Amino acid sequence: MKKKHIITRRAAIITGLTSLGGLLLYRGLKSAPTPTYGNILRMGDALTYSAHRALLPGQSLAKEYSRGDISSFPATGTTNPGDPSWQYYSKDYAQLQKNAFSDWRLSVEGRVAKPGSYSISDLQQFPSRTQITRHTCEEGWTAIGEWTGVPLSSLLQDAGILPSARFVNFYAYDGYADSIDMLDAFHPQTILAYGMNGRDLPLQHGAPLRLRLEKQIGYKSMKYLQRIVVSDEFVDLGDSGWAWYTGI
Repeated sequence: MKKKHIITRRAAIITGLTSLGGLLLYRGLKSAPTPTYGNILRMGDALTYSAHRALLPGQSLAKEYSRGDISSFPATGTTNPGDPSWQYYSKDYAQLQKNAFSDWRLSVEGRVAKPGSYSISDLQQFPSRTQITRHTCEEGWTAIGEWTGVPLSSLLQDAGILPSARFVNFYAYDGYADSIDMLDAFHPQTILAYGMNGRDLPLQHGAPLRLRLEKQIGYKSMKYLQRIVVSDEFVDLGDSGWAWYTGI
């Protein structure tokens, strides 16, 4: 992977303003209607979401660190989707892994003008962003790592996101699925990472591509991405055991 330069504070401000400007080009890219879940526990989730969106700046940046702050970074709970002994084994992922992901492509579908797919090489043609941030795990530990990738906002704009779009849904090879709203999707630090600590993204951290969502708890930064589906309505994927919105 080519070496990237760490973004400066001034560049971060410019990037943030640029992303926000792109965001405001679309009438629909405002805070989405609060998702309705249909049970009392999920109503608490909706309350947290509404409170954060009402009280906190939507495009404020997570703290960024220096290379000297990078720490060891465990990959707890990670299981290789290409391992046939795992209950969520993916034959497709196993085949891609054998070919060093040379045939891997990220599908972008749904409420976009130009549905299509992108290879890692395609994604690396976009202006990249490198950020050193703290990962806060739901299990209570934290770690600091350097991530390099393409801003999700750039990919959505390239695909021609439609004005009615409200949510971005992610589907992974390990069977996991989740979604975020457009404020998080267009946040300047929300990236699709193909690099970690100056190298290609390692398997245990979601190779070949993962989401980095720095304004929410760690499990929202999905690994092993397979496809993205943009929707104008909230897609209720059922109770995963985790809250849908976990802003920090």
